[in-house]
Amino acid sequence: METRPLGRSGLHVPVLALGTMTLGGGDFFKYMGDVQADEARRLLDVCLEAGLNLIDTADVYSQGASEQVVGAAIQGRRDQVLLATKGFGRMGPGVHDVGLSRQHLIKACEDSLRRLGTDYLDLYQVHTFDALTPVEETLRALDDLQRAGKVRYVGCSNFAGWHLMKSLAISEREGLVRYVSQQVYYSLLHRDTENELIPLSLDQGVGILVWSPLSFGLLGGRYRRGAPQPDNTRLANMEAPGTVDWERLFRIVETLDAIGRERGKSVAQVALNWLLRRPAVSSVIIGARNEAQLRDNLGAVGWSLSEAEVRRLEAAGDLPEPYPYWHQHKYASDRNPLIARNYVG
Repeated sequence: METRPLGRSGLHVPVLALGTMTLGGGDFFKYMGDVQADEARRLLDVCLEAGLNLIDTADVYSQGASEQVVGAAIQGRRDQVLLATKGFGRMGPGVHDVGLSRQHLIKACEDSLRRLGTDYLDLYQVHTFDALTPVEETLRALDDLQRAGKVRYVGCSNFAGWHLMKSLAISEREGLVRYVSQQVYYSLLHRDTENELIPLSLDQGVGILVWSPLSFGLLGGRYRRGAPQPDNTRLANMEAPGTVDWERLFRIVETLDAIGRERGKSVAQVALNWLLRRPAVSSVIIGARNEAQLRDNLGAVGWSLSEAEVRRLEAAGDLPEPYPYWHQHKYASDRNPLIARNYVG
């Protein structure tokens, strides 16, 4: 499998990564999946055979159960995988059981290491922004974790553009560890990332890890115009992510399906391949409830959409640019060329 550098770092990652929100079950996450250790080991076998060795999890997934299942699955082969997890989420009732304070973050990292059965993380990510904790405090805690050998690289997730830019500036000013990656919600259906976060990544050398590339299954091919919504999916028990324009979704899925039929690929494979052509994307995180779903997602690599196919897909769901980007591209395009939108890598 192709590998790419993770931002401006020496770490190279496969273009597909295994997401583990489906591991461990639990009251809420059972709607994502309930994969336990034996099946997880089999899924990891399939991944490693395909060259996919990056595993992404988080402490809050099933309140630690996902990390425990991952730890059992990698036992005896820790050196074969790149292990990424996240800290921020509420892990207890106390005031310091959530967030990015030094008090919580160091404990959260150490608890994750224990659950995963390892003494270091290849990538430790803060799960979202914490407006109640100074950025300097968070970065210094991460810097100390790296200096202690518990963390090799650090990244962020679900930051706004100014959150990330402020963090990078403080890292440079104070000589602290720097975010090498940002994990973002991105798909053909949800392209907000293209307005600020992708241009920022390109400018600052921050690699992008994409989460929910099929928009919680909406782009998997099961949601069709005029058909009843399937009743055995995660969205049958959860609210749809963000704002969903169903007419726009159906246009996108119909175009994915048409191209898939022409190429002999599934709807999901075409949607994932489109993401792999986007600028600054280092890896796309795929989830799987079972081996068949995993193998289908792995079929997104080894081929590439044509420029004409990319244009067809983007035309099916293109949206107007928000201000100030439409102004920059309309009145100062010679100084502000389009970077993310209509880009073909």
